[in-house]
Amino acid sequence: MDIEVAGEKLPMRDSLAHAVEVAWKRLASAGTWWTGAERLAIAAEARQSQACGLCQQRKAALSPYTVDGEHDTIGETTPVAVEAIHRLATDAGRITESWISSLLTDANGAALAETEYVEIIGVVTMVTALDKLDLALGRPLHALPEPIAGAPARRRPVGARKNLAWVSTLAPEDVSAGDPNPYPVHGDKNIHRGLSLVPQEVFNFFDLDVELYLKDHEIRDFANEYRAISHAQIELIAGRTSALNGCYY
Repeated sequence: MDIEVAGEKLPMRDSLAHAVEVAWKRLASAGTWWTGAERLAIAAEARQSQACGLCQQRKAALSPYTVDGEHDTIGETTPVAVEAIHRLATDAGRITESWISSLLTDANGAALAETEYVEIIGVVTMVTALDKLDLALGRPLHALPEPIAGAPARRRPVGARKNLAWVSTLAPEDVSAGDPNPYPVHGDKNIHRGLSLVPQEVFNFFDLDVELYLKDHEIRDFANEYRAISHAQIELIAGRTSALNGCYY
C-alpha cells in the first residue's frame, strides 16, 4: 500500500497499513467502559497534554508530586480523567501505586473505576503510537475520526484480581467463557497481562504493536528477518526509545 509523505508516494507494508486503519476505527468505537466519543475525547486530551504547562513543570521537577496546579485541558472529560491522561502521556515513568490509588478514590466523588483507568491506558498508548508513527514519517498528525455509535460492553472479567500489578489483571487460567481471550493470539507474558482487566485493550494495543515491532514468536527468531531492518537495528531503536521514555520493563 502506498502512503503520502511530504507529497511523495511511498510504500507501506500492507499488514502495517491495515493495523493502523483498524486502530483508528477501534479508537472511534465504543470500548468496554467508554463510548466512542469518550475514547476520542481521551485521545484528544492525550494530544493536548503535550502543550500543558502543568505537565511541563512536573516533567522538569525532581518529583512531579511536588508541583500543584491545573492542567491545560480541552475540557471534554472529568478532572480526574484529565490527570490520568496527562500523566500517562507525559510522565508515565514516574507513576506510583499511591498516585493510581488517588485516582480510584478521588475525594470529590469523581473517582475513576479501575476498569476505566485501564481502558484510558489503552487509548493513550494507541494514539501515542499512531501519532509517533506519523511523526517518524514526517507526516501531519492524523485527524481524529468521527465517533462510531455504540454502547460499551461493560463486562469485567470474573477472574480478574490484584495479584500481579498495581491494578487487577486476568491470568490466562482464569479467563471465563464470556471474556475475550487475547493470550492464544499474542502470548501470556506479564506485558500482555498489563491491560488484561479490559481484555479487548490487549487486542487493541498488541494488534498494532506487533506490526510496528515484531510478533511474539518472531522476536527471538534470529535466523530470519521479518522487517526491512534487522533484529539488531530494531532493538537498538527500541532500547534507545525505552531509555528516553523511562521504560524499565
